[in-house]
Amino acid sequence: MAKDKVMYVCSNCGQESAKWIGKCPACGQWNTFKEIKVADTKKQVVATSAAASAGRQLRENKVLRLRDISAHDDPRIDMHDEELNRVLGGGLVPGSIVLLGGEPGIGKSTLSLQTMLNLPEKKVLYVSGEESAHQLKMRAERLTASPQQGRLEGADNFLILCENSLEAIFEHIKEVQPELIIIDSIQTISTEDVESSAGSIAQVRECASALLRFAKTSGVPVILIGHITKEGTLAGPKILEHIVDTVIQFEGDQHYMYRILRSIKNRFGSTSELGIYEMQQTGLRQVSNPSELLLTEDHDGLSGVAISSAIEGVRPFLVETQALVSSAAYGTPQRSATGFDQRRLNMLLAVLEKRVGFKLMQKDVFLNIAGGLRVTDMAMDLSVIAAVLSSNVDTPIESGWCMAGEVGLSGEVRPVARIEQRIAEAEKLGFNHIIIPKYNLSGLNRKKFKIELIPVRKVEEALRALFG
Repeated sequence: MAKDKVMYVCSNCGQESAKWIGKCPACGQWNTFKEIKVADTKKQVVATSAAASAGRQLRENKVLRLRDISAHDDPRIDMHDEELNRVLGGGLVPGSIVLLGGEPGIGKSTLSLQTMLNLPEKKVLYVSGEESAHQLKMRAERLTASPQQGRLEGADNFLILCENSLEAIFEHIKEVQPELIIIDSIQTISTEDVESSAGSIAQVRECASALLRFAKTSGVPVILIGHITKEGTLAGPKILEHIVDTVIQFEGDQHYMYRILRSIKNRFGSTSELGIYEMQQTGLRQVSNPSELLLTEDHDGLSGVAISSAIEGVRPFLVETQALVSSAAYGTPQRSATGFDQRRLNMLLAVLEKRVGFKLMQKDVFLNIAGGLRVTDMAMDLSVIAAVLSSNVDTPIESGWCMAGEVGLSGEVRPVARIEQRIAEAEKLGFNHIIIPKYNLSGLNRKKFKIELIPVRKVEEALRALFG
């Protein structure tokens, strides 16, 4: 009997090696190489033919000149969900494979099931390896209880399959001929070609590769649902993210009702798009105007609160920044940030102490972005400094003020992108004053805005405008 071939794959970056290595040469991590068994060549040929035979029509591959290739994309599939369409780049591309990741209980199955119920014109096959058909029926009835979600009786093209074997799934696909497939989840699917348990690195790799071959040869899009490990990464090797076309992550705090849909990788669109949902008893509700949801109704008279006009992707929204500064109870002061980069917080505190003259070395600083949102926009710097100083001197910022600006190491306020969208969003929500970088005034038509624009060059000017 021939000895099984083995190889080693780095679980952090997907680097392959013929032997075990202590330190990965690609990412530099230690003890991340895991042993996997390589499927026999004959078995791979059988798996490829099974995946190809499950397709409705095979696409013939041939050599083409670049100038002869049409630049027109295939028409995207409208998911009837504006937030999901935005994150996908305008809709689901035929023949693509999408990986939807998230923590357990965050709402991945709810989002996929709710979206598929809104596609009555497509024949959808929902493959569940975790739940029974009875559990899915109860969830579907709960999701269709709202009038906005439609009725369950109209979902004649929505098919359910509870199966864990990849070979059996392909047999059902060949019989049913669906137009869209959902696998929930990829960690529960196993193939007979690999002699390890479901969810292992080898199983996840082989199953995802077989589904990729099926999607590319048949033109049927496949959505894979994946789990998140304790470290916050997708379960399985990093090679899983290399295989798929799009990786979107569903995140949010379970104690909050907001859910964020973020694109990590997208071969057919931008990776900076963001979708926001609100978790309700009848499912997920799309949030078309996140600014009104992320701002609390009343924070008058409260110190340590500043409003910033941020942009994620192409959509602007106002974010409430909360800060708390107190005397250090122990020898070493604490620095904690929720929803904001802690290293950038330390840099801004150093700028506030060196350039402005406020001593914060012996004080604890806690920063929080309200609503459980994580923002990476550099224009948040000015609101972070304003919230920290407001809490330090225990003086609230007057209502009707918001700001946007990046802070440099010398204390200057650097210009930010898309300033007109930020100003228009603040004006739409009823703000009276907005602090912007002075360099953004060039080429800006101030007459078309009713809100008062306050340009500043340095942090001191912005703080003087806020606190006098």
